[in-house]
Order: sequence, then structure tokens, then C-alpha cells
Amino acid sequence: MSEDLLAGSNSAEPAKATYASAGVSIEAGDEAVERMRPWAQRATRPEVLGSLGGFAGLFQLKLDRWKEPVLASSTDGVGTKLAVAQAVDKHDTVGIDLVAMVADDLVVCGAEPLFLQDYVAVGKVVPERIADLVKGVSEGCVQAGCALLGGETAEHPGMMGEDEYDISATGVGVVEADSVLGPDKVRAGDVVIAMGASGLHSNGFSLARHVLLDLARMRLDGHVEEFGRTLGEELLEPTRIYAKDCLALAAEAEVRTFAHVTGGGLAANLARVIPSGLTAVVDRGSWTPDPVFRLIAQRGRVEQPEMERTFNMGVGMVAVVTAEDVDRALAVLTARHVPAWVLGEVAKQPTVEEAAEDQRVVLRGDHPRF
Repeated sequence: MSEDLLAGSNSAEPAKATYASAGVSIEAGDEAVERMRPWAQRATRPEVLGSLGGFAGLFQLKLDRWKEPVLASSTDGVGTKLAVAQAVDKHDTVGIDLVAMVADDLVVCGAEPLFLQDYVAVGKVVPERIADLVKGVSEGCVQAGCALLGGETAEHPGMMGEDEYDISATGVGVVEADSVLGPDKVRAGDVVIAMGASGLHSNGFSLARHVLLDLARMRLDGHVEEFGRTLGEELLEPTRIYAKDCLALAAEAEVRTFAHVTGGGLAANLARVIPSGLTAVVDRGSWTPDPVFRLIAQRGRVEQPEMERTFNMGVGMVAVVTAEDVDRALAVLTARHVPAWVLGEVAKQPTVEEAAEDQRVVLRGDHPRF
């Protein structure tokens, strides 16, 4: 036996490894950048310096606009709603959901969203798909009034399937130091105002998919009479973005704080902005959840407490305002075409002798026809 065979050598010339053969296409990445460029340019502000493609995004904070500016920052993603987008091959709306999750967290403290940077991780760069994703992010930024200040697209072959992707973003906003909203401003007698959701928004999709797709065996392309459209279209309805509406409301009425209703539901998120010693009493009978919530509850036999701690149940944002400014607040939101209604009020908690625990939010009554 020859030494070559003993050494395990082979007469054939071994293939030369390249980045492309490992699954990463630099050319596709470059094409994706060019396809997303017009969408990034659409979502801009006068303070943006430079253009897409630099190592860092530049944003000139014009300090003459603020006396004591406080920067606010938020990071979030979209969650398993992306699985629906990937299943129906529709990718131009989940970017709106991404901006909503970030920008509407910023505005809770009264901050004006300034800019956002996104991160897209993919199994394989498909330029058209990346462009669709960034198109949605761009549209969301326009709705929120912030700039898309670049981001990162990372190709992860071997870690993700070729059709899989995940997206996240970080946003930065600014608010005057003496205008920061929060629990410390809330008082007994304040009124809680609800702003209607556009649907499931971007939370609870693991339960929604389990019930509707696994248990009920519904098809995403199947027409659902209660929705007047397909199940996939209903589930992919973009999250309503409230940032501009909240800023307009805070400019016209005395707002104590906002609460963005995301993971954990209405009670848990509202409780985050109610200080110890006070309780927000919410009337479930003041609104009717959208049909999608009823369908999930019925098909999955999901009990009401589980529904309420998983989904927004039709309330996407909450404002706590002074009693004197309730009518003004409702008028502002109505003029901006935001569904809004009085949800409840803030009251003093019972004394320790009368109450067993510190209960920041109380839900009373039942949802009609739920």
C-alpha cells in the first residue's frame, strides 16, 4: 500500500472553500442594501446626517429645541408573528409591527421618537425579501415620526433555515426633563382612557398559532366570515402606532402617563404606571374585544384570565389624564381617528386592614358577548 493512501491523500484536487460555498453571499447582501436604500431615505428627519452605508448613523441633536433634554431608549422585536409572515410569504408589514413595539414604548414616558436602527438575521439573504422587510420598517418610522438610521443584515447559514429570519430594533427618543411622564404624576381621581388596538398587534402569537393552526386546524389562506378576510390577513394586520397621537394628546391635555399594552396584557402593563397606594379600576363592559379574540377563546377553550394576561384584548395604548381634561383628550384622539373611550378611573386603595395585597389594577364586569 502506498504512502499516499496510508496518509489518506487523494489524487483529486480538493475544492477551494469560499464564503459563498459556506452559505454567505456578499453580492446578495450588496444588492439588498441597494434595494432597501430608497425605503431608508423615505424614513428620515432634518437632523439626520449622511446616508445609508456608513459605519455609524449620525443624528444631530439640536439642543436649542430643548432646555434639559433626556434621552430615552428602547429595544424590542416582533416575536412569533414572524412565523405567520414567513408561512404566507408576506414580509412588508412586520416591519411596521417592529417600529410600533419600539416607538410606542418610548412615547410612554413622553419621549418623541427620534431615530431607530434595525437588525435583520436571515438564513439566506434574498434581496427582495430584505427590501420588503425594510419597506415595512420605513413605513412604521414614517407613522411614528422617526428616522431609520441604518442597521444590520446578518446572514446565518447553518443556524437558520433559508426562509427563516428574525428582526429587532433599538430606538432613541428625547423628552424635556420636566415633562417626563410616569407613575409619580398619577393622582386619585384621574381618568383612564383607552385607545383601540388594530387587532392582536405583536403579542400572544405563540398561543394564537397553537389554538388556531394546531388545535383548530385552520388554514392561513382560508376565508373567515367573522373577519371578512383570510386568517393570515387578520393575523398580519399591522400594529397600530400611537406615538404621534400620544404626543399630540400630551400637547393638548394634561396627561399623567401612558401605558403601552403589550406582553402581559392590559392589567399588567397598566399596573406598571400606577403608584403604590392607588388602584386603576377598569370597566370591562366599556368595550367589546375584536372577533379574533373571541375566536381564539372559543376554539382553544382559553379561559378569560389567560386571555387577558396574554393578549391586549382590543386596547393597545392607555392614557391617564386629569378628570378635567377627559373631554378634551377624547376630542383630540377622535380628531386623529384613534378609537378612544373612558376605560376607568384611579382611586385610593383600601387600607392595609381592608385589603390583603397591593392591587394596582382591578378589572370589573364582563366583556359583552365575549
